[in-house]
Amino acid sequence: MTAAAFTIDTYALIGSLKDSGIPEQQAKAQIDAITKIVSVAREQIEHDHKLDDTASKRDLKELELILVSRIKDTEIKIEQSKSELTRWVIGAGFLQVALICGLILKLADKI
Repeated sequence: MTAAAFTIDTYALIGSLKDSGIPEQQAKAQIDAITKIVSVAREQIEHDHKLDDTASKRDLKELELILVSRIKDTEIKIEQSKSELTRWVIGAGFLQVALICGLILKLADKI
């Protein structure tokens, strides 16, 4: 993220300090120091903002635990679905065998 650009009118500030009785050299030195402080503060704010967007090892570990938990839940649901599907297939197979046997017996009675 880029910080919004702002400018400091150092000429006007030096003029204000001179008008209040501060010698020009001293006014320039004060404004120069203030400009450097503002610049360092702005850089620190940008750095802190970038750190806020960075995931820590703790954040990644928490995310890993959540994902592992969800994967285990999904695996359990898949196993349950497999078991239920197997029961249905076996049940349908027995029903087919019973129907076929019934039809064979019915046909055998007619012969």
